[in-house]
Amino acid sequence: MDHLDLLRARAHWLTRELLAIPAAALPPGLAAQDLTFTLAVAPDGGLDPRSPAGECGLELGEGSLPPEVTGRRPHLAAYLALRLGATDAGRAEELLTGQVAVVGRDGSGQARLATSVQVPGVLDELYAASVLTRDLGVSWRGEGGERRPTVQVWAPTARDVQLLLWEGRPEPGRERAWSPVGEPMRVPMGREPDGTWTVTGRASWADRCYLLELDHVLPRTGERKRVRSTDPWSVGLSLDSRHSVLVDLADPAHAPRRWVDAPVPPPIRAVDQSVYELHVRDFSRDDPEVPEAERGSYLAFGADGLGTRHLRRLAQAGLTSVHLLPTYDLTSVPEDPAQRAHEPVDALAALPPDSAEQQRRVRSHALRDAFNWGYDPWHFLAPEGSYTSSPGQAHGGARVAEFRTMVAGLHELGLRVVLDQVYNHTTDSGLHRASVLDRVVPGYYHRLDAEGLVETSTCCQNVATEHAVAGKLMVDGCVLWVRHYRVDGFRFDLMGHHTRANLEAVRAALDALTVEEHGVDGSAVHLYGEGWDFGEVAHGARFRQARQGELDGTGVGTFNDRLRDAVRGGSVHDADPSSGLGFATGGRDPRHTDLLQVGLAGGLRGITLRSQETGEPVRGEQVPYGGSPGGYASSPEESVSYVDAHDNETLWDTLLLKLPPTTGMAERVRRNTLALATVTLSQGVSFWHAGAELLRSKSLDRNSYASGDWFNHYDPGLRDNGFARGLPSEPDNGARWDLMRPLLADPALVPTPEDMARARDCALDLLRLRARHPLLRLGRAEAIEQAVSFPVSGTDQGGADRVVMLVDGRRCTTPGRSREDGVLVVLNAAADTVGITVPGLAGEHWELSPVQRDGADEQVKATRWRAGQGEVVAPGLTAAVLVRPAAR
Repeated sequence: MDHLDLLRARAHWLTRELLAIPAAALPPGLAAQDLTFTLAVAPDGGLDPRSPAGECGLELGEGSLPPEVTGRRPHLAAYLALRLGATDAGRAEELLTGQVAVVGRDGSGQARLATSVQVPGVLDELYAASVLTRDLGVSWRGEGGERRPTVQVWAPTARDVQLLLWEGRPEPGRERAWSPVGEPMRVPMGREPDGTWTVTGRASWADRCYLLELDHVLPRTGERKRVRSTDPWSVGLSLDSRHSVLVDLADPAHAPRRWVDAPVPPPIRAVDQSVYELHVRDFSRDDPEVPEAERGSYLAFGADGLGTRHLRRLAQAGLTSVHLLPTYDLTSVPEDPAQRAHEPVDALAALPPDSAEQQRRVRSHALRDAFNWGYDPWHFLAPEGSYTSSPGQAHGGARVAEFRTMVAGLHELGLRVVLDQVYNHTTDSGLHRASVLDRVVPGYYHRLDAEGLVETSTCCQNVATEHAVAGKLMVDGCVLWVRHYRVDGFRFDLMGHHTRANLEAVRAALDALTVEEHGVDGSAVHLYGEGWDFGEVAHGARFRQARQGELDGTGVGTFNDRLRDAVRGGSVHDADPSSGLGFATGGRDPRHTDLLQVGLAGGLRGITLRSQETGEPVRGEQVPYGGSPGGYASSPEESVSYVDAHDNETLWDTLLLKLPPTTGMAERVRRNTLALATVTLSQGVSFWHAGAELLRSKSLDRNSYASGDWFNHYDPGLRDNGFARGLPSEPDNGARWDLMRPLLADPALVPTPEDMARARDCALDLLRLRARHPLLRLGRAEAIEQAVSFPVSGTDQGGADRVVMLVDGRRCTTPGRSREDGVLVVLNAAADTVGITVPGLAGEHWELSPVQRDGADEQVKATRWRAGQGEVVAPGLTAAVLVRPAAR
């Protein structure tokens, strides 16, 4: 370790007077008491730790850091405390605009230690209370055509900030790309005491392009540099995000009449939701009934295409919500079609189904094609421009209007709109091309490791929303999308990298939005996310996380991987995806049955059942899932039930990989429906990946984020489910190619349109079951724990390939008026018909739900109830729902 290294930031400036340094940073053979510590300061950069000029004294503290500090930053508990004198502490605001470092000198005055300083802690203490009340970005005041913009940017460490304003704006309706020309006008911005720089302009500034120019002394390098940046709080952008645009979101010109008039779906409880995860481009890119210019765009959601008709059919059956993969401004797709490249579809279609050539050609264009999942945030508060109908419409308020048209189209179908949010990372940091946050406040927004380098456990440049203004960005973004676009929910990517307090702040800010004051009911907005626990924040290392088991009482849901793995088998991380069979893939593991039962009961830690594995009574939290509890939720809305999503193999591809190749198509389709039934009939939130009901394949690709349009095919027209399009991308799938080749080459594994239609129609009946029977959506832990049981589990009537869930409405208060006072869910994963005697139900009248009695699946209609014995007879590979009619 180089102990005189300003390129590392091992010290932390935590409060005005308190700094900290790890004992590990001390040179070998020296104790902290052997050194005299100073805070070296170079106002204009170029700091030389060997020179004692410009140093402020630091006093080595006794003992550890104060509890009020380590309580917020437990990873610093073992650090040494250094205190700045009162006079120098009073200059903290000034000192932070230059280069600073902690220096330790020995008795001879020689510098033995020098390190740069991480500053988020002191910036929060100095400024956060005021900044959190500000409207950062552009805000507008005034009436009609005289509304004037005020731009506010928080840049407390900048020496100077100027607004660069360009003349001109594109004419309305322009389709061709447009960008401003000439030199910008320089507009000085004034610094407020809280480090915010502001300027108020004229009404004529509306829809003009701007950038920020900031004068920084860069931390660590000490370089004095003028940096240009877009606005981190941008609500409007030019093509390819080259400029921010002064967009007034209240301007009627950006509010399509269709959006203004579209009815917002009424509020529903989280557990009443059935969610459909969909990619904007996938939805219509291959839809021949959408106008060509609108395919793959926001506007396709307002067109009468195959996709819209399919969504209408799903909504009529009971689907409530469409979850859109990222639609904020992202870095991974060129917004100008003229700059994109792609391989002709006909050329790819002509290749053998087991060839590696398709993926080679697709990957050769991956950085320049029109497809990416979009988990590459650039500007969080502005829509993505590549989904507009033309490059001209990607400018400023035009893309706002097209996004709103999409929302209107979904609302007209009665569907709620959920946006995928990725506040846990950005694509770039520092001064790289797509960096914004670090350009404005260097070293603040990103989570740094012990050396001062940006953490990348999320895949990219981690964002530290535990820092107050980074958390404000997250809150402001969610409020903006609800207020100004009328969206209805958010899914948070890698939510465990956020604090529980972040999610509570989002919830509180949304709850404060009312129809009377803001035009929207923020309390009706649903929140859920990935509650995974890993990386530098794992196990609460830095804060209380927004992860599974830590969100009690918040109403925030997390994806339930326990149910997923029990149904699919194995793990999504298995090197061999054909191993580890689950409930729907031919497995017979009673541990899976227990996990599935807990998942059906909303993932509750307090649900009690007799274990199929041991025959002993257990609570949900006592059912093991690796080293974690199978039941972790305190309330059912905290558990999002799913068996596939955009990540990992689709459900259909999982069945292809795990079932014997000789398995017939009819059996595969039934297993697909059975797997979806475990999700749709659960007490948690139901979540489907788009196309799961259509046997959607990605040609076995486990990570299709950059696999182009070719491997991400979605076809509600039932012509092609996407299978046998060649071997999937080599970097993520190459080790499995030998397993995949014979599958891709087998024409018997390609479903026909009739197979896809049968799967779709049976899946629609699952939605109808969930919608018709409120006992499947009790919504309260107390009601579920009273009414839900698994009466044959762990008995001689049970088995690893069958689940019987009884929801006894006589034991609880049911939501709304119910046609029945009991529901019996029977999941038979065996190939053969089984008779199951259900304890306690002999002599009662039960009958197949009218949904299935009159539904698409002929096989389920063979289900029988024998009242004398209390026996249900269930056909093989069937999910049957029986009801006990309520007494009249």
